[in-house]
Amino acid sequence: MSEFWAYLQLGFAHITDPGGYDHVLFIVALCAIYNLNQWKQVLILITAFTIGHSLTLALATLQLIDYSTDLIELLIPITILITAVSNFFFKVPKSRFNEQPKQPKGRYSLALVFGLIHGMGFSNYLRSLLGQQSSILKPLFAFNLGLEFGQIFIVLLVLTLAFVLLELLKVRRHDWNLIISGIVAGMALSLIINNPYLN
Repeated sequence: MSEFWAYLQLGFAHITDPGGYDHVLFIVALCAIYNLNQWKQVLILITAFTIGHSLTLALATLQLIDYSTDLIELLIPITILITAVSNFFFKVPKSRFNEQPKQPKGRYSLALVFGLIHGMGFSNYLRSLLGQQSSILKPLFAFNLGLEFGQIFIVLLVLTLAFVLLELLKVRRHDWNLIISGIVAGMALSLIINNPYLN
């Protein structure tokens, strides 16, 4: 049980680590167009991302698929940039909070496909932890569960911040979306430009 708990904590710490903020940026970009009242939509969206990254995390950790680590490290910020830029085209409803806008077409599919890429990024870290350990199924499950708890934590922070700004401080949803998505897009672009794969 102690090993399970250790890997769960490592998974949580990995995705919430400010030093490795690329996955955090992606979650923020996914959530930027939503508010706290839309938590069900966000939950479905995050589940799609989870399915994607759980699949490739397992396959890559078990060494059933092979890929270029440098290429994945480039593709991850590209997924962030695409997600953030797509937010600019989201039509914000006139109401700040109560009106439920339609789910942007293809957003679930986007989260699922991009999750596949992020899962390979997660596996790099997990494989370095496992080393030559013979039984990896339990650590794999615990690490993935820790990732999910960390992911939910990030989502709650973003939606709570959105609630405070939109409802209490009366910031326009359009402005919130543009600001947060613009910041994420800028940071993702910086990661792409400075990526060793391109240099």
